[in-house]
Amino acid sequence: MFPSNWSGTSKYTGMFQATKAILREEGLAGFWRGNVPALLMVMPYNAIQFTVQHKLKTFAAGSSKTEDHIRLSPYLSFVSGSLAGCAATVGSYPFDLLRTILASQGEPKVYPNMKSALVDIVRTRGFRGLYAGLLPTLVEIVPYAGLHFSTYDTFKRWTMVWNRNRVSNSSLFGTEDELSSFQQFLCGLMAGTCAKLVCHPLDVVKKRFQIEGLQRHPRYGTRVEHHAYRNMIHAVRQILQLEGWAGLYKGIVPSTVKAAPATAITFVAYEYTSVWLKSTLT
Repeated sequence: MFPSNWSGTSKYTGMFQATKAILREEGLAGFWRGNVPALLMVMPYNAIQFTVQHKLKTFAAGSSKTEDHIRLSPYLSFVSGSLAGCAATVGSYPFDLLRTILASQGEPKVYPNMKSALVDIVRTRGFRGLYAGLLPTLVEIVPYAGLHFSTYDTFKRWTMVWNRNRVSNSSLFGTEDELSSFQQFLCGLMAGTCAKLVCHPLDVVKKRFQIEGLQRHPRYGTRVEHHAYRNMIHAVRQILQLEGWAGLYKGIVPSTVKAAPATAITFVAYEYTSVWLKSTLT
């Protein structure tokens, strides 16, 4: 499965050590490795996700009003978020694959840019290669996107109740059911943290499928050969056998540090954009 020179010892042993090593070896540009496909992924992903989620909530609530959406049960919020996440993943997956490969290749680089990676994947694995690891990604996105939206809605409801209990200070918040941008940010921050902490092991498995066959230097960690894993269950067993439980939580700190504020900013931007569009179009 792994080459004979594979070592279980990774080049990076922690977030701060990795930060210093990347800065020393690659400069500031190293922190933006894979940023172009990441941006190309984020734009259609969020557009599809929020559009589908809004449509599903409108169908479930029988209304397109935000105040009616927030009253939906956590179960319906979870289901609508999961389905929206699946639709967005299918629509933007090739960019997610390219982002992961470019960010994981290390030095010396296997691919100098996104175009070379795209051409090589299509040449060696065909167009199906652009969807390598899609199934484990969908398995991961169902709980992740579901928790993403259901916990955000739950935190929003709790914050509204808290605002109502502060009627004497309601002038600070506007109407009692209106959340400030800071409150929205905190709700998104907590939602992103909860979803990432719960689903990170599935994200690790997903990325192992995405980097199958990537001939990076062994010092950057596991070099996964083509068809190293038969399925997700086999992948989990292999990770546990070779790396222990810690293998399923590799990178959880930087991943959470990235995901939590990104989720918060995304939700705040969505809330403000929705209000702006409604006021502009009506």
